[in-house]
Amino acid sequence: MSQKRTFSNWLTNRYLLIVRNEEDFSEKRTIIFNYARLILLLAFIFILSMTLSVLSVNTVLKQWFDPRYAEMEANRQVLNLTMMLDSLQHEVQVKNNYIQNVMYILEGQNLDSLSSSNKVLSTSTLGDINLSPALSPLDSQFRAEYESSDLGLVSLNFNRSEDELRELVFFTPLEGIITNNFDPKEDHFGIDIVSQENEPIKALADGIVIMASWTLDGGYVLVIQHSGNLISIYKHNSELLKSVGNFVGSGEVVSIIGNTGELTSGPHLHFELWFKEQAVNPEDYINFR
Repeated sequence: MSQKRTFSNWLTNRYLLIVRNEEDFSEKRTIIFNYARLILLLAFIFILSMTLSVLSVNTVLKQWFDPRYAEMEANRQVLNLTMMLDSLQHEVQVKNNYIQNVMYILEGQNLDSLSSSNKVLSTSTLGDINLSPALSPLDSQFRAEYESSDLGLVSLNFNRSEDELRELVFFTPLEGIITNNFDPKEDHFGIDIVSQENEPIKALADGIVIMASWTLDGGYVLVIQHSGNLISIYKHNSELLKSVGNFVGSGEVVSIIGNTGELTSGPHLHFELWFKEQAVNPEDYINFR
């Protein structure tokens, strides 16, 4: 019993620590403590130091102390770059296919000549459109025979959807004199409209610009995708006022009439209207005078 009391007294006995000035021995600070509090304080400092050390080793200092960290980090970066590369390759392929299909339409080429890889279009950004549907050999032969007959031509293939298009209300892109009419036999899939110099050209209907670029034949060309698989094309502009991705409203000015490109003999607008993969005569649905 005497040993326990002695040890308890040793822990609980209070001590006085006095700090004095070395020159005049004046008292500067007085600290009262006992060994029990000192031991608890040292234990708390030790536990806190160990906790901070463990956390530092597993977080901030992990790259220096963990030999697997560099390998794991490299593998993670390789995986992220691989996924990003695959995504970019897919997006580039989709956009290239879309642009190539639009260029085929602008050049008036036969859509059946497109390869199967170019018949896939992106519907996630520009709506549900398909400019070049795949045809079976039998369908291709029937279509070739039909188009070679007197009843052929792109515009006549559209008759079954004519009523659907007539129900829509369009804004006149440009008022003027039509100098060259719609004639698919001559690979002229639109109409040529002559008007005053610097006359503004307006959007046919609400839509999104899917092409705003320069072509050798058409000069400055603007293509607008409308709802319901409808596309309007404006060629030979002197200036384009919209860029790819811009949303335009019906009647909004999108370009200025011009005389750019090789296939032009003076300031005019070459206007094309495509509905469900077929070129249609704009005069059947729009009053240009």
